[in-house]
Amino acid sequence: MAGHSKWNNIKHKKGKEDAKRAKVFTKIGRELMVATKEGGPDPAFNPALLSAIDKAKAANMPNDNIERAIKKGSGELGGKDFEELIYEGYGPGGIAVMVSALTDNRNRTAPEVRHAFEKGTGNLGQEGSVSYMFQRKGMIGIEKADGIDEETLMMQAIELGAEDFSAEGEGFEITTAVADFNTVKKGLEEEGYNFVICELTYIPDNTIAVEDEEEVEKLEKLIDLLEDLDDVQEVYTNWE
Repeated sequence: MAGHSKWNNIKHKKGKEDAKRAKVFTKIGRELMVATKEGGPDPAFNPALLSAIDKAKAANMPNDNIERAIKKGSGELGGKDFEELIYEGYGPGGIAVMVSALTDNRNRTAPEVRHAFEKGTGNLGQEGSVSYMFQRKGMIGIEKADGIDEETLMMQAIELGAEDFSAEGEGFEITTAVADFNTVKKGLEEEGYNFVICELTYIPDNTIAVEDEEEVEKLEKLIDLLEDLDDVQEVYTNWE
């Protein structure tokens, strides 16, 4: 089964998050609040909250911070009211870019995102301009290790309801429908697997390779500019 390869980006992403830990905690806190508000405080019935909790734990976010964010989202504690916004556009080389933001002031966020696109030599597009190229999915990454048999893991994942399985570089990638994310995650945990990444994400239907070094540098700059914005949670592209 062929899967969209995300493995090469995982360690790079985790390294960047470690370097910006305080900002990462703030962003994850917002994600926890919004996920709780929209789907309830029980992660067993809320895939978005489960994904956010896993992200928080992977970033070593203190449990008190996690619980406080969930209570804010459920209304037990006061807090700002955040909404999720998706911005779409194109980067250098014609690469499609989707930006997920959580904000309490869209009049602040929109100009900041537009400015980042312009500074990064990209173009902010209209709603629907690139989102049709992506699908919302669950993504689970497991690092290759002694004792993990690829065929066994693949069959376990498929039997639990996974849509896709692939061996990519140093790890295995498992893709699920959003509705099956909790079931697949829980089942693999019960089998004793540890996850390098476990989250809901947007996966492109097809990817585009960029060979020109100058274009690559411009793309990296655009992504960094967007990710550095306080209101931006995630940046998704169809860049191979």
